[in-house]
Amino acid sequence: MRAYWKANQLKLAPWLFLLPGILMFLMYVIIPIFQSLNVSFYAWDGLGEKEFVGMSNYVELMDDEAFYTSLKNNLIWLVLYMLAIPAGLFVALFLNQTVRGIRIYKSLFFFPFVISQVVVGLVFAWFYDPNYGLLNILINALGFDSIAVLADERFVTYGIIVAGLWPQTAYCMILYLTGLNAVDPEQIEAARLDNAKGWRMLWYVILPQLKPATFIAIVVTVIGALRSFDLISIMTDGGPWGSSRVLAFYMYEQAFSEYGFRMGYGAAIAVVLFAIMMVYITGFLYKMYRDERGR
Repeated sequence: MRAYWKANQLKLAPWLFLLPGILMFLMYVIIPIFQSLNVSFYAWDGLGEKEFVGMSNYVELMDDEAFYTSLKNNLIWLVLYMLAIPAGLFVALFLNQTVRGIRIYKSLFFFPFVISQVVVGLVFAWFYDPNYGLLNILINALGFDSIAVLADERFVTYGIIVAGLWPQTAYCMILYLTGLNAVDPEQIEAARLDNAKGWRMLWYVILPQLKPATFIAIVVTVIGALRSFDLISIMTDGGPWGSSRVLAFYMYEQAFSEYGFRMGYGAAIAVVLFAIMMVYITGFLYKMYRDERGR
């Protein structure tokens, strides 16, 4: 055994370091995924006997109006949340300068990322307040009537998304600042000699070197949009009349709230959410792989 270890030490050592992380990933991510898939085929309250119902939970989803509302809101989240990526990039480009006081600006832009989502939700709930919120003070100063953003079905989802974009933009900014530190200065100088500047410099020289940061930003943003829960719970609790629900929040309602602890139905919603997430991320991974192969 000792001879085998000495002969293969360089190959085995990385796996020994990775083993604790792999075990944790299996225990807390992979195994629960299959457990959720299994539970989705049962009618179960979480404590009593499981009753196998096959695809009944999924069939019920097809006729559930609240499920379609949640799915529609998730798609809106997914589309609009992607604005955090270009916003984070442009903030990072602005902060990637060596001018006096830039550290103060970096701290201000970094601040939303370090505070709790609960705090973000409360701050924006006060911001949107129809009586004394800053938004409506500004609207009234312009001569318009107050808007109860979180009590209006037309605006509530967009209002919560704006609250979510604040810390998400800060996260993307951090990723791009890290990526900008790895940009090759020789390529920048060569591009300047070729008279490249502005958008041409950004598109043809800087962005190609930021592909790893962009990949991470897209994956994290997609996951954040699809698993959105905290802000909805804090700001509206799914209201008004369930119009701001998303799949993660509806899953929670069905599995753990006054709906009767329907673990199987909640698991079915979770499986649908996981499938949407995997389709989106797998498609993006395939595109990245094809682009790399095409070089």
